[in-house]
Amino acid sequence: MISNGNDPIWKLMGALFRPHPWHGLSIGEGSPEKVRAFIEIVPTDTMKYEIDKVSGYLKVDRPQRFSNVCPTLYGLVPQTYCARRVAEFCMQKSERSGIVGDGDPLDICVLAEKTINRGGIILNTIPIGGFRMIDGNEADDKIIAVMKDDAIYGNYKDISDCGISIVERLKHYFLTYKNIPGEMKHNVEITDTYGRSEAFEVIRRSQEDYREKFGKIEEILKTFMEELKIN
Repeated sequence: MISNGNDPIWKLMGALFRPHPWHGLSIGEGSPEKVRAFIEIVPTDTMKYEIDKVSGYLKVDRPQRFSNVCPTLYGLVPQTYCARRVAEFCMQKSERSGIVGDGDPLDICVLAEKTINRGGIILNTIPIGGFRMIDGNEADDKIIAVMKDDAIYGNYKDISDCGISIVERLKHYFLTYKNIPGEMKHNVEITDTYGRSEAFEVIRRSQEDYREKFGKIEEILKTFMEELKIN
């Protein structure tokens, strides 16, 4: 079972140590209809940041070498993992074969009216859809969500509520952000833009993949706490 953040062991660990954004934060209550997002990149960033999977701190992945910057807040969904189940759903929907999960937490783009000028923050979001993206032979879904209670986007329920320009800008970013003039183009494609029900299924599957990969993390924590004689 993955913690919803209310388990006393997790609360105590959070008080003693800085939670790891991927493993130490909970996905939040009410998933997949509501999920927590850890933001790595904001639209004003000219550097691409991502979490260091070992330490949990943000690191510089690479400079955004050209004018292509992410048009939304961008980050990950805690305690998710893209592996077998996410890949199977991708193959089922795209009618492809030979797809594997990318081995990363699930990515999320968050629409928000207000300017947020720094990453490394937590947001409560409402998923409304996503992109079925395939990078090489890897399933690399991008969940699209709105910030909870946002004045402009907060009432959006499905990707169909978004203007086509928002969707096209996001799609263009992900199809081109790895390309560098003069170098071999990455084989990235978006086979589908899907609505909230499929987004919920991708989130559920990524949670199940996480449980399979990291499901013993709570047992490890409880053993650790017992050894410290903290009840």
